[in-house]
Amino acid sequence: MVIPTGLVVLVGPPASGKTAFVRELVAQGKLAPEAVVSSDEIRAEFFGVEAADVASDRADARVFDERDRRITVRLAGGRIAVAESTNVTSQARARLAAIAARFGAPVTVLRFPQDEADLLRQNEERGRGDVSAADVRAYAATMTRGAHGAQLRAEGAAFVYDVPGRGQGVTPTEAARRFAFSTS
Repeated sequence: MVIPTGLVVLVGPPASGKTAFVRELVAQGKLAPEAVVSSDEIRAEFFGVEAADVASDRADARVFDERDRRITVRLAGGRIAVAESTNVTSQARARLAAIAARFGAPVTVLRFPQDEADLLRQNEERGRGDVSAADVRAYAATMTRGAHGAQLRAEGAAFVYDVPGRGQGVTPTEAARRFAFSTS
């Protein structure tokens, strides 16, 4: 699948494979590293390595304001921007879609649907203390309720694709090989 230049919104619970997937896209030369705008990386920039433990409304607002600023700069320059956050709520996606609309940029949603058992296993393997099993379940339930293809298209996504993961027997490397990105 060829993803057009515009805004790419990753949608998936924690531990669904979003970060591993974009790292592979970068490693395979399909995306420039600066195209990926990660809320976790911004949080680490602002608050240090243990940033995962920084969870306050004020910290979140600062992180997501900066994410939006970086996405705006990329879209204003006619470049692709990949929003790497969970984005499982319609409110999170609406905020991003509004930015894309300001520049007439198409929105492509890459969904990371994974079975709850796979998510919980992958979350445990990550060894991050900031995301509990209850958190993973809550994000997964929110995605199941409100991030299906028809809903995403109704919100303005021009394209919606599912990215297979470990639960489907697909490695991040293999998943990344299935996608190409427009350079114009």
